[in-house]
Amino acid sequence: MPEALVITGPTASGKSALAYRLAEQFDIEVINLDSAQVYRDLDIGTAKPSRQQQLKVPHHLIDIREPSQPYTAFEFCKDARAALVKIQGSGRTPVFVGGTMLYLKALREGIAEMPAADPDVRAEILRQAELKGWPEMHERLKRVDPVAAARIKSTDRQRLQRALEVHELTGKTLSDFHAMGHQGLSSDLLEVAIVPTDRSELHQKIAQRFNDMLEMGLVEEVERLRQSYRLEPSLPSMKAVGYRQVWQYLEGEIDHATMRDKAIIATRQLAKRQYTWLRSFAKIKILSQSSLDQLLKIEGVDTILRSG
Repeated sequence: MPEALVITGPTASGKSALAYRLAEQFDIEVINLDSAQVYRDLDIGTAKPSRQQQLKVPHHLIDIREPSQPYTAFEFCKDARAALVKIQGSGRTPVFVGGTMLYLKALREGIAEMPAADPDVRAEILRQAELKGWPEMHERLKRVDPVAAARIKSTDRQRLQRALEVHELTGKTLSDFHAMGHQGLSSDLLEVAIVPTDRSELHQKIAQRFNDMLEMGLVEEVERLRQSYRLEPSLPSMKAVGYRQVWQYLEGEIDHATMRDKAIIATRQLAKRQYTWLRSFAKIKILSQSSLDQLLKIEGVDTILRSG
């Protein structure tokens, strides 16, 4: 029998709202499945649960890293496993909530531990890319790791740089690491995805939510982050949707209206990628909306919730 429930779906689909309605009836604890909510002080732009919500429903893997620190999918799997065991030991039901599909894939299939980033190696790769261009760096990756090169576009500079860095540091390819032993979950998961059928309605929600974030002080939040931490735009925390565009605005690269439009478009593109991920996951159960009634009708959900 599955030992944990997963509530996932595209951004702004109502995942957290559904989890909180679930918590009103069942004794659950939430394990965060959002790669941006792991960072302290990234609150508004990540739609992080409020302090009041976290007091009402226990949450795990939120605010566990500073924005200047990296956090890998391998680390997430290790931390998620520990959180799951702790929750089960308390007699409650673990519920993963979030839309970072790489994390969900890692939970399902496992992931190899990767070498830590090396600033010197990374700087040298970036220097070569400036001299030769990223298409030439992609050709270089083709020569050493054709499998990864087929999967990584020449325009995806972050992933391309990382694949070359891994080979430079270890002599092994990214594909070699993916084929090695992995860190995943030994527990079975019952996975449920909220997949709204009306994309235009989701797009409206995305736009409204970002407008709300701006009114709540997202720009001021990013200003405080820049003052409080040693940050740069290449960090994962600052590449999160919304934060990246506000950073560009604060640097004077774009005006406020352009920042808003770019952030909304980027969020829509994120939702599209999440839809694509979800289509690739076998056995995942689909909800057409954030509905507790629909959720409880799915076979096995009630059993998991009452066995906690």
